Amino acid sequence: MAVSIDLTDQERSLRQLLLDVSKYIGEKTKYTEPVLRFTGGWVRDKLLDLTSKDIDVGISSMTGYNFGLCMKEFLVDSSVQTRYDQNVLGGLAKIAANPEKSKHLETVTTKILDLEIDLVNLRKETYLEDSRNPTMEFGSPEEDALRRDATVNALFYNLSTCQVEDFTGKGLDDMAKRIIRTPLAPYQTFKDDPLRILRCIRFASKLGYRIEPEAEQVMSDTRIKHALRAKISRERIGIEIEKMLKGPKPYTALGMIDRLGLYNTIFTDPKCQQNILANTDRWAQACDLLLGIIESSSESKQVADFTSSVKNLLLTDRESVFWAWILCALVPWARTEVPNPKKTSTRNMLPYASLVTREGLKTENRITNVVENAVMHLNEIIAHKNAFTDREVQTSMGQKRKPETLKREDIGMAIKRWGAQWRSSAVFALLVEAAESNLDQVPELTTQYALWLENIQKLDLGNAYSLKPLVNGNQLAAALGVKSGPWTKRALEIAMEWQFRNPEAILPEGGIAEVLERKGELGLP
Repeated sequence: MAVSIDLTDQERSLRQLLLDVSKYIGEKTKYTEPVLRFTGGWVRDKLLDLTSKDIDVGISSMTGYNFGLCMKEFLVDSSVQTRYDQNVLGGLAKIAANPEKSKHLETVTTKILDLEIDLVNLRKETYLEDSRNPTMEFGSPEEDALRRDATVNALFYNLSTCQVEDFTGKGLDDMAKRIIRTPLAPYQTFKDDPLRILRCIRFASKLGYRIEPEAEQVMSDTRIKHALRAKISRERIGIEIEKMLKGPKPYTALGMIDRLGLYNTIFTDPKCQQNILANTDRWAQACDLLLGIIESSSESKQVADFTSSVKNLLLTDRESVFWAWILCALVPWARTEVPNPKKTSTRNMLPYASLVTREGLKTENRITNVVENAVMHLNEIIAHKNAFTDREVQTSMGQKRKPETLKREDIGMAIKRWGAQWRSSAVFALLVEAAESNLDQVPELTTQYALWLENIQKLDLGNAYSLKPLVNGNQLAAALGVKSGPWTKRALEIAMEWQFRNPEAILPEGGIAEVLERKGELGLP
């Protein structure tokens, strides 16, 4: 049965423009008039009634770059300018063939009618044993469909016939059955390009589909895991993971990674010489808890209220939720130290979890810094939470004691140390403790964090990290009659403690007086 797609006004205008260009090419240039198709994700999303602003245009008989040049010629022609807005073409950017970036043939990315358009010829691929970068050449629609990662991504929309084309013979049926299936045999598909493993996981989690059993079995194959490590750049892995964690169902994606035994293949430091493996036995408890917090769900209304409180205090926007999932993904590495660190190496000054993000996922520095802060402050945050909830805390001497209730200045100074991302660090601490606890202890643990956080809010210390000091070093040096020196840092801390203790203060005199009174703590004569 023929399947069609309802186009928006923009899409109809784009279709007509491209068909006009195709006709112009056949009549006015040396090229044969190409057959044009919208391909891949746009077709899938339209069939699912999802909005898509990105369209790949498959061209039958010429490169995307040459098609783009002909399009420019067509639009410059005075006889057609009246039919189209003169600014309809956003600008053509040639992407030369570059195997390192997986751009093997000349393509064009441009913006037309507020739609992001990729122009690329239909192609077939031949892979070498040790590379995911294939030898590519012009191919038929069937060959182009079969080279794709999943049948649901291999559907085409023919601009001439206005019909959906399913050259794998399985794409439409798999959409109906909500299945992710590889067009060719899974082993060959993943061996040729192991990145397709992550893409299949991402699409399955995003769409709420299940991965076909044979494909799942191959994903867990040791040889395929090795190929994923050996053939795929860590940048590409990081991009796929980021898309998963920013997608609609990061919980599902991480669950698939765990169930398929892919954690230590994906979340790893490739530069580490030792074969270090993370223990993921209880990682699911952290993932379950984070999902419960985000959805504010629990079988117990009281616990649900506390999870809602944690969400409202820690997960305040989309970025904080994304960071929470990044940190959740790294919970199994929370306690892992860099093996045989060299003091002269900047690299080995980072926690191992930070190296996983920096080297294994090639994330931006900001994310690596969030992870580093979370790991560095993990034990102190847990100790502060324990102090508030009056739990026993193990001292550095191995003894256990009941900690004293922390004062306002203690909490304020701690948050100032933890910095602007302290909320993300607190999320990490909660998730780490959840993974280290028995399952029946997690609700009580969540309650403790909620009460601790509510106390911080009650004391108006959520933004303590940004509090501007009333007292500066020059004022203290003048009051003490000495030059600035090693004593200054501690003196400024004493002044800041006083400021947290006296939140109504607006003048520095009280802080200076506090430093003079505690001069003995500064080691000054």
